[in-house]
Amino acid sequence: MKKQELRALYKQKRKDLTEIQIKSLQENIYQQIYNLDLSTVKNVHLFLSMPKFKEIDTAPLITWFRNKNKRIVVSKCNFKDNTLSHFFLEENTVISLNKFGVLEPVAAELVEENKLDLIFIPMLISDDKKFRVGYGKGFYDRFLSNCRKDAKFIGLNFFPPIKAIEDKNEFDIPLHQVIYPK
Repeated sequence: MKKQELRALYKQKRKDLTEIQIKSLQENIYQQIYNLDLSTVKNVHLFLSMPKFKEIDTAPLITWFRNKNKRIVVSKCNFKDNTLSHFFLEENTVISLNKFGVLEPVAAELVEENKLDLIFIPMLISDDKKFRVGYGKGFYDRFLSNCRKDAKFIGLNFFPPIKAIEDKNEFDIPLHQVIYPK
């Protein structure tokens, strides 16, 4: 299938998940993350979940990583050029909804991409080669292309990978790992 078809299909599949299913799927995903080797990780980039899209809730992960003495980094969207800027998310950082309904930090310390060790990426679906389908604006592919070569990219998804995404292009960045319920 092509990205647009996959986007529509997996948005609907996610929409059809019940709260009980989501809680169970998330717990499985969390347990896999809790088993990751974090020995070289200082700064962890996480997305701030959008409940209206039934995204994986990253709030428990933020707390868990903080308890492991990792600094949390989150992004702000620039919708004029579809890029992301990154900021430390401290316990006292104010978060607000932007005009597009995306949670973002307010008045936080800017972080350069080269400071990020571990990056968790939202997605709708991925394939066996760890390419992903997101919401279609290219924010994360632009972002990941600017990260250090040794930074680890991990996609989080409720669904197992499919065989292939038919219309990958040269701008698509493969992930190092995809975590989904096993």
